[in-house]
Amino acid sequence: MSEGLEVKEGPLLSIVVTIVDGGPYLREFLKATQRFTTPPRLELIVPYDATAADVASYAAEFPHVTFLDLGTITPIYPITTEAGQHELFDRRRAAGLAAATGDIIAILEDRGHPAPDWAATVVRLHRETGRNVIGGAIDCKEPTSLLNWAFWVTDFGRYGRPFETGPATWVSDVNVTYSRKALEATRHLWRERFHEPVVNWHLISLGEELLLSNELVVEHVRPPATLARLLPERFHWGRLFGWIRAKHFTPRQRFFYIALSPLIPVSLWLRHGLTQARKGRGGRYLLALPYVIILTIAWTVGEVWGYVTRRP
Repeated sequence: MSEGLEVKEGPLLSIVVTIVDGGPYLREFLKATQRFTTPPRLELIVPYDATAADVASYAAEFPHVTFLDLGTITPIYPITTEAGQHELFDRRRAAGLAAATGDIIAILEDRGHPAPDWAATVVRLHRETGRNVIGGAIDCKEPTSLLNWAFWVTDFGRYGRPFETGPATWVSDVNVTYSRKALEATRHLWRERFHEPVVNWHLISLGEELLLSNELVVEHVRPPATLARLLPERFHWGRLFGWIRAKHFTPRQRFFYIALSPLIPVSLWLRHGLTQARKGRGGRYLLALPYVIILTIAWTVGEVWGYVTRRP
């Protein structure tokens, strides 16, 4: 934490930082945490493996951060593939959660930079609402290219402000916080890999109600994208999602989703469009629609392949 900040006693907040881009993106993320205003007692954990070993060089600059060395991780798929990279993200999150000691545990990504009041808001919301799972807004950092914005729409558009705080069926592991109670109740599900839908669906089945707050804000930043880079990412991440959902489907449900898969992209185009129109960005959505169409088709092909193969 930066000098001169008064740290008040209160619930200890652990922040598990998932390395996605690393390098300057992680550095800027950690600098953002130094700008927290009236922060609670903080524990920042950055799990890294041999593929991101350069992260350890930041230890001297950020002595308040725990850099957790996981050694060599061998994913199912090669680390040069999007599927292999996503497994590294999942395992880093799981290791960070296992190491966290806080009463409240947050998961953020190095490309989702928190607002100055983020940490204080986390503690206040958990205290005021008594909820065990609270997700937040994911705004797109501007200016950005139309392709990058289209990616943000397809992945995080529902979390972009403006929206009303309230109960939700989805919150994102780019900006989510859990009580210690919630994580202990799901430890068996994330011991090896953290899959946000699996954990959240289980908590919902136990009677928990997820809260999505417009006060808890991160700003999404990612490197300039190309379609050549995004298409395999969308396919493999869609396949992972399809595999996760297929594990929870009955055979009839699985067949139903496979049979109706041609309608999935159309429903996504309409859903994204209506969402952005409500948020006052309908014109920009129309400009980005060609990219949205391409990205959602790649995702859908991957999702359906996950349903068919039932493999990550």
